[in-house]
Amino acid sequence: MSALLSLSGLIDRFNDRIGQLIRWLVLAAVLISATNAIVRKAFNIGSNAFLEVQWYLFAAVFMLGAGYAFLRNVHVRIDFISSKLSKRTNAIIDTLGIVVFLIPLCLILIRLSWPLFQGAWQSGEMSQNAGGLIRWPVYLLIPLGFGILLLQALSELVKRIAFLRGIIPEPMSMEHHKSDEELLAEELAAAAEKKLAGDK
Repeated sequence: MSALLSLSGLIDRFNDRIGQLIRWLVLAAVLISATNAIVRKAFNIGSNAFLEVQWYLFAAVFMLGAGYAFLRNVHVRIDFISSKLSKRTNAIIDTLGIVVFLIPLCLILIRLSWPLFQGAWQSGEMSQNAGGLIRWPVYLLIPLGFGILLLQALSELVKRIAFLRGIIPEPMSMEHHKSDEELLAEELAAAAEKKLAGDK
């Protein structure tokens, strides 16, 4: 089990790095979108290539970010039910969900999307829009994204099983880590309180 937990840690670090990359992809998408809007309104110039880059980046954020969201335990779950259950019960539900639904879904979608990417790669499929981009990079995001999610699903499965066997204390420890936004909000609130206290 220790070897599997080591592998789980490696997958977690990999997805954490992907999460850092995604932040830059979001920034790039925002900057390109803003530049497109400004150039179109100010100079009446448009580019299908830049418009398509926007949705390529948007697709990359969602497809590549699924594993990171699972790692950080920020995926959709029914909180008002899960909060009333014990950690052990939640771990059992998660384990069943990963094995019965998530892993098969990832495998099916990787298998179905790979030929789509392969066909676009071999044919050099291009966008139908004038000045548009080549299509295979965005098609590749589908099997790649589900592959990354599959890796994280295996990592989470290992952690849930290790918790149920009493080897690790808590499999969903990531949910207790505060995000950068939460930390910033706390810092701003503390600074505001300090300023108010100083004004009095």
